[in-house]
Amino acid sequence: MGVPDQLADRMSMAEQHEYLRSRFSRRTMMRGGAVTLGAVVGGAFVPGATARAAVPTRSTAPSAQKVDGRLVAPFGRHLAYGNDPRTEMTVSWQVPVAVDKPFLRIGAHPWDLSHRIGAEVRTLYTPAGVGASADHTQYYVHAKLAGLKPGRTYYYGVGHAGFDPAEPHLLGTLGTFTTAPAHKAPFTFTAFGDQGVSYHGLANDALILGQNPVFHLHAGDIAYADPSGAGKTADTGFDARTWDQFLAQTESVAKSVPWMVSYGNHDMEAWYSPNGYGGEEARFSLPDNGPDKKNLPGVYSFVHGNTAIISLDPNDVSFEIPANLGISGGTQTKWFEAQLKKYRAAKDIDFVVVFFHHCAYCTSTAHASEGGVRQEWVPLFEKYQVDLVINGHNHQYERTDVIKGDTVTKKLPIGGTAYPETEGVVYVTAGAAGRSLYAFTAPDSYEGHEHEVDAVASFVNTKDGKVNETVAWSRVRYLNYSFLRVDVTPAPRGHYTTLTVQGIAETGDRIDHFTVARRAK
Repeated sequence: MGVPDQLADRMSMAEQHEYLRSRFSRRTMMRGGAVTLGAVVGGAFVPGATARAAVPTRSTAPSAQKVDGRLVAPFGRHLAYGNDPRTEMTVSWQVPVAVDKPFLRIGAHPWDLSHRIGAEVRTLYTPAGVGASADHTQYYVHAKLAGLKPGRTYYYGVGHAGFDPAEPHLLGTLGTFTTAPAHKAPFTFTAFGDQGVSYHGLANDALILGQNPVFHLHAGDIAYADPSGAGKTADTGFDARTWDQFLAQTESVAKSVPWMVSYGNHDMEAWYSPNGYGGEEARFSLPDNGPDKKNLPGVYSFVHGNTAIISLDPNDVSFEIPANLGISGGTQTKWFEAQLKKYRAAKDIDFVVVFFHHCAYCTSTAHASEGGVRQEWVPLFEKYQVDLVINGHNHQYERTDVIKGDTVTKKLPIGGTAYPETEGVVYVTAGAAGRSLYAFTAPDSYEGHEHEVDAVASFVNTKDGKVNETVAWSRVRYLNYSFLRVDVTPAPRGHYTTLTVQGIAETGDRIDHFTVARRAK
């Protein structure tokens, strides 16, 4: 994206951002002003609630002549929970050109969309020379809803001046969403990482929609607009337009299923902000209850039924890809432990699921395991008995035995049950959502094709570089496209409540299944 290799190797993400800004600012200002994000703020579903610009900006994007709104259709709709999934939802979408007065309509029935809420526009400008494209401006639109009723299905439509989804000929553009229930109830969610734009990504989306999940977790490396993934800006292949393709691809699921993302190394795009996340802040509206919205916008938590979900940012602790190493100054880990304490003490929360990009335990020949995650967070997983850890980064499916203290405390065969209160933690790498696949050093071993081995050669990334290790915890390995399905079944107090976890191949075949059980509170 414009920083010479010899410089990028020595520069943090923030330093690369400043380099790019100084290089391009004079040229782009002469042409009308460079911009990262501009905002037009509208209302929200509850009087008095307001939308917030993604990041501070000093200027606005180059002025764009507006097209007749009747000729412009929104696309790329995607949902995200607010801080309280029972009552809050954000609907986001994209328009290909600037439009006037974007808004959202919402109601309990498709024929009754009487509530009209103004929306916020986040304009993202990428000048020629930063990446592979010519000057490119993207318009992302967000409407934050609050005061919703728990467990209720709503119909919504998005539009702007000249395009009203309530018009009879546009009713086919409507979407739906359902808020989280007020009480414990069975539900299903899905997860994967490393999707990008491809046939395989599209096929996985289609299968996920068929699982009827209440939400989906994306464990980082979302669209791959920056194909280098090293947190550097020297890759001339960066292309912001990839996001237009990705959001169009994902819309079939994300318009009705909250698409909860975590940020990976390919999601650091240095042009937009010092931490590389300015582009992501334009495109996504996530819960803002994390420790550092400025530096770590992808760190947050939410609760659905009896299950707490925590999203972390491993770029902050990664020895392998250190562009943002230490960016939080330790605040992320402190916040994470506080969240674990809170959720373990909560009387209505049984399970804690953590998802993020870099793997604590994986035997891929590409990235394998991240020592920074093992150092910072694995002790907390074990101390607070985290029920399931979901990662991406390595493009394959791999599932561990039950682990504590870097050793196997219990072999967990396909179909087995883990008890985290007494045994340890299970880790799943679900990074085969659509990008090209990696490799294992050991043969595949999955449901119906089991090939057990006692030891697998691998390595872990440390502050001193790669360190080889031979591991005994690699239980299931599948080198093809896949995703996770998790079924949560509550139980009366004192009885076992369960997470039933399944690995599902792109073919629809089940490649793994196991259960996590703990006594309900």
